[in-house]
Amino acid sequence: MNFQLDEDILMIKRNIKEFISNEIEPYAMEIEETDHIPEKVIALSKEMGLFGLSIPEEYGGLGVGMVGKCAIYEEIGKTHNGYTTLIGAHTGIGSVGIVEMGNEEQKQRYLPEMAKGNLLGAFALTEPSAGSHATNIKTSAVKKGDKYILNGTKHYITNATVADVFTVMAVTDPSKGSKGITSFIVEKGFPGLKVGTVERKMGLRGSHSAELIFEDCEVPVENVLGEKGQGYVNALKILANGRAGLAARNLGSSQKLLDMSMAYVQEREQFNVPIIEHQAVAHMVAEMALDIETLRSFTYRVAWMVDQGEKVIKEAAMLKLFGSEVYNRVADKAVQVHGGIGYIKDFPIERYFRDARITRIYEGTSEIQKNIIAAQLRKEYSR
Repeated sequence: MNFQLDEDILMIKRNIKEFISNEIEPYAMEIEETDHIPEKVIALSKEMGLFGLSIPEEYGGLGVGMVGKCAIYEEIGKTHNGYTTLIGAHTGIGSVGIVEMGNEEQKQRYLPEMAKGNLLGAFALTEPSAGSHATNIKTSAVKKGDKYILNGTKHYITNATVADVFTVMAVTDPSKGSKGITSFIVEKGFPGLKVGTVERKMGLRGSHSAELIFEDCEVPVENVLGEKGQGYVNALKILANGRAGLAARNLGSSQKLLDMSMAYVQEREQFNVPIIEHQAVAHMVAEMALDIETLRSFTYRVAWMVDQGEKVIKEAAMLKLFGSEVYNRVADKAVQVHGGIGYIKDFPIERYFRDARITRIYEGTSEIQKNIIAAQLRKEYSR
C-alpha cells in the first residue's frame, strides 16, 4: 500500500489549506452566530473547485480519487463543521450516486453544473420509520405512463434547504422487500416536491436539515438512477463510499483541536509552569495525538482500498465507527484541557464539541456500524 500523494494532489492540498485558513476560518464565528454560510464563502468555494471533488474531469470536476479526496477533506475539516458538512454532503452522498450509477445522459445533464456548485446535491433515504432500518422506507413510487409518482416523507435530509438535485430512495415493488426499492434523481422544481420543517439542531450551524415531502411528485422515467429494484444496494454503495470521506473530515477537525490544545497548554500557566508540565494534561494531549495518528493511518488505508476497487463494506463501517468515536474523544479532551475557556461560546472548542456528537449518528449510527461489521465477520468466518 502506497499512501504517497502525487504532486498534483499535494499542490491542491496546500492550496486548500491556505484557502481554509485565510478565506473560510475568518467567517467561522459569523457562521455560528448567524446560522448562515455567507454567499461570499460559497462563491470562493466555487472558484476553488470544491464542489467538484468527486466529479470526473470530463464533466468539469477535479476527478480526484478517494485518497486525494480524503487529503482535501482533512484540510476542510479544520474549519467550521457546518461549512464542512455543506461541502461534504454535496461531494459525497449528494453526487456520488450520479457519478457511479448514472447513465451518460444523466451525467451530462447534472454533473457539469454540480461540479461548478451551481446545482447542489443531497441524499434522501431517512424517514420517520426508516433510519437505521433503511429497508423499512415507506415513500412509494408508482409508474404512470412516462413518469413515476412519488408519495411520502423524508426527514433529517442534509442540504435539503439549498439542494437542487436529490438522490431519493422509494419503493417501486412492496412485495420484494429490499429488492423493491429504486433510486431516483429528483429535481427541486419537480411538481409535488416541497421542503417541510427545517430542524433546529444541537450543532452544525449553517448546515440545514429538513423534511422533504412528496405529494404526487412527478419524476420522469429517465430519472431512475441505476437499475430498477437496486435502490437499496445503491444506497449501501453510496454510504460506504462516503464513510472514508467522513472519517477524513473527522480527522481534520480532530487535528485542529489538537493544534489548538497544544498552543494553549504551552502558554497557559498554573503553579508557575505551563500546564503541559502537569502529567494529567500531558497524558490527555498524548492520548489525543495517538487517536489522531491511528485514525489517519486507517483513513488512508481504506481510501486506498476504495481506489483499488476493493470491497470495503466491513472496513468502511469500521472506519466510520472509529473516526466518529475518535473525534468525540478528542473534542471531549480538548474541552477538559482548556478548562473554562473550552466551555465558553466565544471560543471554538465548545462548537467542535457539539458538532462532534452528530458524527456518531448520521450516515449510519455507531451501533449500525457494529452490526455491519459483525455481519461481515459472520460471512468471512462461515466460509
